[in-house]
Amino acid sequence: MQISIRYFTILREITGKKEEKLSYSENQKITIKIVLKTLSDKYGKPFVEYMFDSNGQIKSFLQLFINGTNTTNLKGTKTTLQDEDVLAILPPIGGG
Repeated sequence: MQISIRYFTILREITGKKEEKLSYSENQKITIKIVLKTLSDKYGKPFVEYMFDSNGQIKSFLQLFINGTNTTNLKGTKTTLQDEDVLAILPPIGGG
């Protein structure tokens, strides 16, 4: 199973990428939480400090989308992913 991750702004600097694919075994149940753990292990402290608050929760200014749907409309980090899903991690959007 492959999951695509799309990065924006600071995460592009932290990862050095706009997008990457992560591979998992076909018989493994993959959730957003598992993907974020994989990315935390891969990119270390800079990634963790950007993504999570002191309680280990995703910082409130970040938005996570699966195939264009905000994960708050799904099951949050417990959302189960399917092969070829795309996880986008978006910073706050401002305008004016």
